[in-house]
Amino acid sequence: MWKRKGVGISNTSVGETDNNALIGYRILLLITMPKKEGHILIVDDNKELLLALKLYLQPHFKKILTEHNPNRIKEHMGKEQYDMVLLDMNFTSGINNGNEGLYWMKEVLKAEPDIAVVFITGYGDVELAVKAIKEGAADFIEKSWDERKILSTLLSVWELRKSKQAISGLKKKQKHLKECIDEGQDAFIGQSASIQSVMKMIHKVAPTDVNVLILGENGTGKEVMARTIHRLSGRKEEMFVSVDLGAIHENLFESEMFGHKKGAFTDAKADRTGRFELASGGTLFLDEIGNLSLPVQAKLLAALQNREITPVGGTRLIKVDIRLICATNMPLQQMVNEGTFREDLLYRINTIAIEMPALRQRKEDLPGLADFFLQKFAAKYNKSSMTFTSSAFELLKAQAWAGNIRELQHTVEKAVILTEGNIINHTDLFFNATSKAVMDDDCLNLADHEKVLIEKAIENCKGNMSQTAKKLGINRSTLYDKIKRYGL
Repeated sequence: MWKRKGVGISNTSVGETDNNALIGYRILLLITMPKKEGHILIVDDNKELLLALKLYLQPHFKKILTEHNPNRIKEHMGKEQYDMVLLDMNFTSGINNGNEGLYWMKEVLKAEPDIAVVFITGYGDVELAVKAIKEGAADFIEKSWDERKILSTLLSVWELRKSKQAISGLKKKQKHLKECIDEGQDAFIGQSASIQSVMKMIHKVAPTDVNVLILGENGTGKEVMARTIHRLSGRKEEMFVSVDLGAIHENLFESEMFGHKKGAFTDAKADRTGRFELASGGTLFLDEIGNLSLPVQAKLLAALQNREITPVGGTRLIKVDIRLICATNMPLQQMVNEGTFREDLLYRINTIAIEMPALRQRKEDLPGLADFFLQKFAAKYNKSSMTFTSSAFELLKAQAWAGNIRELQHTVEKAVILTEGNIINHTDLFFNATSKAVMDDDCLNLADHEKVLIEKAIENCKGNMSQTAKKLGINRSTLYDKIKRYGL
């Protein structure tokens, strides 16, 4: 058995039976304990004790850092994440009331509320240790140096710490799930060559962790495709976190994505978990990535390269494990040439690029899609089984569908709500202002209607091509091609 003598540590002789039992105990620990887990900070003014603890605990924990000066505790915690702090109760010679240890424990818990503090107490200080536990300590070990008790105590605290972390992570994810409506249940429907080609690519890419960039006009189903990739991946049991980057103000980007600490800024009334941390273990979907400014792109690139983040107001790095999927309707390569999008960020997110076809490029899928939405909304609004007339289908096929599948979905939903019976005729279909202007024309030629749409969009945007492209739901290069094609 190990005992502490004076300022040193010595190995006293024991009986052969006790030695065998101790050896067997150590072997059992090596077999049953997962090696190299947990980071521990040990703070004690006795350097020999620090060395002894470090040597003894090193085989069982991933990292052991020792410190004899308690004033450096915050410095160490700011650089590294620790699971446990072993803390002496008294540092000043002649003082043994434990107030110093209690003070430093409160400072530790103030900086990291979830950390486990284990006190190192002198012989006969059990009453003081009990007081410390009431104040927030996880447990205590005595300086009498009982190997088995030291290790069993720390292992118990470590297991409890892991359990609390797991529960905390589940609560965060549960809260996120309650706040977000899962819109990814609509599977891809269609037998067109374009959509089948996309699905073939998805089945190859999904099982890997490769970064995916999904391109396409607004409303083509980029987020649904991202969710499909997630459901076909090895991360399907973990979180899918979707972020609309176009809806996040530049000043709030770091808080939203990386989280923040209480008091980091005026409205930070509580700690907040960022989207990166929420998605760790699962998939992070960044929609409208082309809308980010260059300064924000730099922050995002750093997080993606290092796979670690620092919450606003925090000092500790948090490692994250995410599968990244991005989407945009903007021409990123052209933006790189123009200097509005970082080339290194494009390479980072663009390992595999998938182009989503516009609805007008897969018109043969329109009847199936329309019927799918019809049945979905009929069930949602408690309508009996509904059907389209042939004239309604013809009218749907004649549309330009600048808003793609999203516009079709909204059109069918309005028809379900407003139709009194269970048959939807062409007179029951209502389109947005742009589509209606097209439908007032006697000609049903798609190219002619598209030309009219582009002319009206350019006029409404007063010649601003970026706004025009965004309004039409296409990228600028596609807009320029159409302008050239129609001689506008």
